[in-house]
Amino acid sequence: MGTMPIGKLLFAMALPPIVSMTVKACYNIIDSFFVAKLGEDALAGITLVFPVQMVLIALGAGTGVGVNSLIARRLGAQRFDDANKAATHGFLLSFFSWFLFAVFGLFFTRPFLAYFTDDPAILSFGIPYCTILCTGSLFLMVYLSLEKILQATGNMLYPFICTIVGVVIKTCLNPVLMFGLLGLPALGVAGAALATTIGDLVTMIMALFFFFGKKYDVKIGFRGFRPELGTLKSIYIVALPAILMQSIGSVVIGCMNKILVEYSAAAVSVLGVYFRLQSIIFMPCFGLTQGALPIFGYNFGARKKARLMKAFKRALLAACCMMGAGLLVFQLFPRELLILFNATDAMMELGVDAFRILSLCFLPAAFGIICSTMFQGTGHGFMSLIVSLMRQLVCVLPLAWLLASVAGLPWIFASFPLAEIIAVPASALFLVYLYRREIRPMP
Repeated sequence: MGTMPIGKLLFAMALPPIVSMTVKACYNIIDSFFVAKLGEDALAGITLVFPVQMVLIALGAGTGVGVNSLIARRLGAQRFDDANKAATHGFLLSFFSWFLFAVFGLFFTRPFLAYFTDDPAILSFGIPYCTILCTGSLFLMVYLSLEKILQATGNMLYPFICTIVGVVIKTCLNPVLMFGLLGLPALGVAGAALATTIGDLVTMIMALFFFFGKKYDVKIGFRGFRPELGTLKSIYIVALPAILMQSIGSVVIGCMNKILVEYSAAAVSVLGVYFRLQSIIFMPCFGLTQGALPIFGYNFGARKKARLMKAFKRALLAACCMMGAGLLVFQLFPRELLILFNATDAMMELGVDAFRILSLCFLPAAFGIICSTMFQGTGHGFMSLIVSLMRQLVCVLPLAWLLASVAGLPWIFASFPLAEIIAVPASALFLVYLYRREIRPMP
């Protein structure tokens, strides 16, 4: 990571996670495609669960980001024992993360969903879906920790293989368990959640085999292990903002669901369909950041200014190209995208305009995402947090409330692109501050 040409390195590091994240996004769409066949209430039910899924992934992946950044910086500084400690702490933290969500899934699923709706049909779909996903999240949490540890060492291939195999298994099992194919009982949305859990189990087993069956620059070891507050602090300086950044999105979606459910179930379903479809645009961009993050961290730790800035510029250009392509698709083919989900007349009438409005956020989001990755890679997670608060909470919800009062549907959705545009100057200011204070003085 300190000598290979930046363009070639970024391509090699980013391509596997880009493909794997794209495949994950495709599975989310396939999952919703099958659920949509059960009706609009089923789609609304899993949409209400979506914020919980976002927080679950935020905790696992956000902790992994903190571990990834710390390992990369310590490897760049040639502190190998400290990198091993970071990896061991990160692996054990995945079990703690699972415990929190298992408790939520068993005891708090119904009260959470009942806050948004008292419709028994929607609840009958949402409750089993959420309970199974949360209690079975151990496999996902362990895998996410191993994925980030492997990526910190520059190994993007094994996480890619694990992800592809897991998604193939989920995709094959989804219709079988949902609709009772091959002689099995039809489980409905519970089958969709169970297919996801089984796929995560296989992914975790493969990741354990790849990590503990091979030799890497980083090792997980439990002999004489003691939790170290210093290591935990170093992890969560980056991880906590990353967790909060992704969790903010779940809060916003939850609040938007609360606003939209007052209009109709169709409005909630349109938002749910949009977030699953836009994931096929955003997920590759997040895959790009997975490849860029250890490059940023390593070269920052090694104090290689030219390589660090060149990597940032290349990553930003790639992100803008991805998001620009997504913008064109959503502007030109919103009706065709909705047809994929058996959209009702009410969903179609609202969704076409909503998709065109929502997709305007793509290009400004590209700048914010790459800047946040630079902040995380250089150990400044709270800069990312502040920008994300502006993008996803401080601006979005007040704007949504105002637009709901003044313009109503579908202009409520304009709060998302407006918030992204407002956050661009904040990202730029933090980037300039970081460059002048810590990057420019490098030799």
